[in-house]
Amino acid sequence: MDMIVKILFATAMLPLIINVIAAYFRNQQLGYIDNRNPRQQAGKLTGIGLRCYAAQQNSWEALALISAAVLCAFLMGATAEQMLLPAQIFFATRIIYIACYLANLATLRSIVWIIGLGACISLFRLNGAG
Repeated sequence: MDMIVKILFATAMLPLIINVIAAYFRNQQLGYIDNRNPRQQAGKLTGIGLRCYAAQQNSWEALALISAAVLCAFLMGATAEQMLLPAQIFFATRIIYIACYLANLATLRSIVWIIGLGACISLFRLNGAG
């Protein structure tokens, strides 16, 4: 179970890491970070700055999905060994997904997203019997 917790932690850190990258582009494009209203400011971003922001938002959404999937599998009696491969696949797809978002590879990004979704669905289907 230790590895599953590490994967969840790493997944939770992704939006924070992307925020650091996004801050760089926000400073490059807008000259400052508007800490009073950062979401409104994000609407002024273009190109990679806007894609960073969108990738961060999607990463928060994905965190909720993987967390629910792991919790459901755990509650249904799945073992850590059963959960490990789908969780690893999900995390790997998140890294690739973010890279595709930043590189503006929309079709590949969508394909990778579907693979990650499939990994989550497989977690929801796990139970102690297999």
